[in-house]
Amino acid sequence: MTTAPHEQLPDHARLPDAEPVSRVRGRARTTPPWWFALPAVLLFAFVVLVPSVRGVYYAFTDWDGLDPHFSFVGLDNFSELFRDPDATQAIRHTLLIAVSITVIQNALGLLLALGVNSAIKSRNLLRVLLFAPAVITPIVTAYLWRNLLGPDGAVNSLLGAVGLDSLRQDWLGSPTVALWSVVGVIVWQFAGYSMVIFLAGLQSVPKEVHEAASIDGAGPVRRFWSVTRPLLAPALTVNLMLSIIGGIKLFDQVYALTGGGPGHATDTLSTLIYKDAFTLGEFGYSIALAVVLTIIVAVVSTGQYAVLSRNERATS
Repeated sequence: MTTAPHEQLPDHARLPDAEPVSRVRGRARTTPPWWFALPAVLLFAFVVLVPSVRGVYYAFTDWDGLDPHFSFVGLDNFSELFRDPDATQAIRHTLLIAVSITVIQNALGLLLALGVNSAIKSRNLLRVLLFAPAVITPIVTAYLWRNLLGPDGAVNSLLGAVGLDSLRQDWLGSPTVALWSVVGVIVWQFAGYSMVIFLAGLQSVPKEVHEAASIDGAGPVRRFWSVTRPLLAPALTVNLMLSIIGGIKLFDQVYALTGGGPGHATDTLSTLIYKDAFTLGEFGYSIALAVVLTIIVAVVSTGQYAVLSRNERATS
């Protein structure tokens, strides 16, 4: 006769009952002690938080960056900012560059991603070539294009060689063209970066979805708008956030290409902060500009993220 397990075994020979899986798993997910993160938190506070707080304090002073004796001037630096035509112009340039880069770079990046995601034989080579500018140091790219866009540079030489002499000009020395030349250089360098992010999103779209849409009679444009575009929402969010924040904080390419000139035609908040601090010695005023720049980045990025996240939830 068959007996149930443990039914006729002595107590010392019985196996212990299995512990519930949930309890075992619960022990496996034990939260590590909080003090494991303490060294990183202290280092972050020493390198980032403390200097940032002290910087905000200096924004309310007339400190020149050298003299240990300075006076507290309250909101004078901030009120001077809105009376300073160079500062207000720099804010306009900063927002214009950020919006232009965001729109043009992502539109071009999406088109490139759609192109290299097709079945063309050279798609892998094209991906490498189009992404290559993004890995070049921005300052190197800026100096390269400063020579290409000079009065006797390769761009003007090429225009002259094809009979378009009327289009030759000083691309970085003209107040009406210099700002857009800077935008063009940034887009040239980072359109491939946006392309890679969009390409990752495109390759995550199941082929079965496109096949089903084709069977239903949807053309290429309809498939992109109704099938691909909603599934690209996460990639679009990442690209827009990176490009708008990078455009607002832009400094090295602008300074290397034009130095903020001619005049103040290409000055951004970042280049004006540098000039006021290290050329004019107005550290208090320059830090006030930096605080304003930080607020602009925080407000724009937070608002943009809220809108894009809402769109992602609506399309998912």
